[in-house]
Amino acid sequence: MYVPKFIDPLEYAGVIAKALDPGVLLTTRAKGKTNTMTIGWGTVGVEWGRPVFIAFVRSHRFTHELLEESGEFTVNVPVGAFGKSILGLCGTRTGRDCDKFALAGLTAVPGQKVAAPAIAQLPLTLECKVIYRQHQDPAAIPPAIREKFHPQDVEPDFHGRNRDFHTAYYGEIVSAYILE
Repeated sequence: MYVPKFIDPLEYAGVIAKALDPGVLLTTRAKGKTNTMTIGWGTVGVEWGRPVFIAFVRSHRFTHELLEESGEFTVNVPVGAFGKSILGLCGTRTGRDCDKFALAGLTAVPGQKVAAPAIAQLPLTLECKVIYRQHQDPAAIPPAIREKFHPQDVEPDFHGRNRDFHTAYYGEIVSAYILE
């Protein structure tokens, strides 16, 4: 049984920022499906006087579909050694076609305040409820950045679909803890 040790998420902002490279997991649940994906872009901060995690999810991702339905997610951050192959699998497979939890050997732990679970193998957990979303405006992105991160000449297969832009999900952090 896993017990949450509650934390102040702002005190762990540096730990979370460093973990984004190589990656953390973003997990959501809707329509009877739970999905997790590797993310490398995000930030912890304060918006409207509330602690938030801002996650960026491409519009074609299965996670995007579930987030639009549920409005909730968890951010799952490794603490210490863990199987880095988890990040590879969760960043290259779609939850539309497989159960990433089963394939990666992940242990889902029920969330405290959201339907999306925590993950035992990545025990630092932020539970978030979406309070704002904003789709990126391609015209507002500098051309050099747009060309590097959203090239239009990439084939639209799953791994190369980076021509799609992101939605920024501002998730109010409603619970933060480390599973022990």
